[in-house]
Amino acid sequence: MTNSVTAIIDGESLTGTGAPFTVVDPSSEEVIAAVPEADGALVDRAVASARAAFERGDWRGASVEERQAVLRRCADAIDAAADEIADIECGNTGIPYAQVRNGQVVRAAGNLRFFADYIGQMAAELYEQEPNYLTYVRREPVGVAALISPWNSPLALGSMKVASAIAFGNSCVLKPAEQDPLGLTRLVEVMQGAGLPPGVVNLVNGGGATVGDRLVRHAEVDCVSFTGGTRTGKIIMSAAGANLKPSVMELGGKSANIVFDDADFEQALDGALIGIFSNNGQQCLAGSRVLVQRGIYDRFVEAFVARTKQVRVGHPRDAATEIGPLATRAHYDHVMSFVPLAQDSGARILAGGRRAPGFERGFYFQPTIVEVDSNAHRLCQEEIFGPFAALMPFDTDEDAYAIANDSRFGLVGYAWSCDIGRIMTAQERISAGTIWCNTPMIRDLRAPFGGYRDSGVGAEGGRAAEAFYTRQKAVSIPRRPLNLRKLGTTA
Repeated sequence: MTNSVTAIIDGESLTGTGAPFTVVDPSSEEVIAAVPEADGALVDRAVASARAAFERGDWRGASVEERQAVLRRCADAIDAAADEIADIECGNTGIPYAQVRNGQVVRAAGNLRFFADYIGQMAAELYEQEPNYLTYVRREPVGVAALISPWNSPLALGSMKVASAIAFGNSCVLKPAEQDPLGLTRLVEVMQGAGLPPGVVNLVNGGGATVGDRLVRHAEVDCVSFTGGTRTGKIIMSAAGANLKPSVMELGGKSANIVFDDADFEQALDGALIGIFSNNGQQCLAGSRVLVQRGIYDRFVEAFVARTKQVRVGHPRDAATEIGPLATRAHYDHVMSFVPLAQDSGARILAGGRRAPGFERGFYFQPTIVEVDSNAHRLCQEEIFGPFAALMPFDTDEDAYAIANDSRFGLVGYAWSCDIGRIMTAQERISAGTIWCNTPMIRDLRAPFGGYRDSGVGAEGGRAAEAFYTRQKAVSIPRRPLNLRKLGTTA
């Protein structure tokens, strides 16, 4: 076990004196680090560093080309340290090493390169309707951003927040999830040597109810970005709103994966498996409600169950592993609590539903499929956030849309059909922020990503980030000298 970094402030890694919280390897249940929590004074110091960097202006006042160069050097530094970062993240999260190394670390560097490219293509607005004036719109950085990242995909989602905040000239303070702070902390350390001015990217570690709350409520924080659970998001948004701080919330999901009877069967089957079992099943955008048209339902169920039983659960460092352990003991218990009891007449276990065999230690949960009789069942209404699919048939297209939209969530939706007309209707009728048609998860960073209803407020992505992390300033200039009224003079 090692002591880990409490905070990164002004480019310096610090170990605080607060009460330590433990970080556990979910594959072995061993404590791998003790992280002293940032106390109030250290949180204040991090915010002060970010504010000083912003007011100093060497980052927000830098040219687009200068900021692009630094962002790209940060990406290069992440690439150079990719194996080390992936090793740390794998041990902390239990996500299979190959998925971390070839997915999340690559995405982290890609986020920085994307926003470096994006700020080089920004266009200003110019209005000429008033014949004697030119009015144009400036976009200026907001100031200091509080960024709170989730535990299920720290590198990809935490780096997205940092890249989008600083690209436009802001400074930031990042708080990783306390369950798995190690990989993201190391990533920020790596970035510090790539030319970022001190104080532009700061980090504090600690609990959400302590460190996170103080950060969100801090008077010198100008905006808040949070990814995580809906209940916590509501608390954070309320705290931010009380001080008129804009916030963006990317929250939970219970997404419907609709397989119509004319779908490419094998593609839909592959997509359904990817949609629920990727990232150890711990993703807000999972296709966790699999709705299959009755004409192909029995065939699909047979194939889906057979393939699920073959999904390889194993140690995250084993190259053959497809699903590793769940992130924490508390989350393992949460997922296990959804396994229906024998007396539950509304749900039947078709695969899994128990601890993965062969593992005496570690939070290993078998990939699970449960058939439900009604979308009203808790398995269809509550977010499980694990490798756990609820499966049910539907008859008509209208039935599918009604079931899909009967949810307090609205993050993403999936639709599978070889009929383009049917697909076009589906993408219109499914009420969610992102619709994936004949594909599992694909992310174009230029497009907004955000949810409806309890899945969040606002969005991340290119233009959405520009709108959130910048303020608009309208500037009007006369085309030629004006003949103004001369108040206070005699005729």
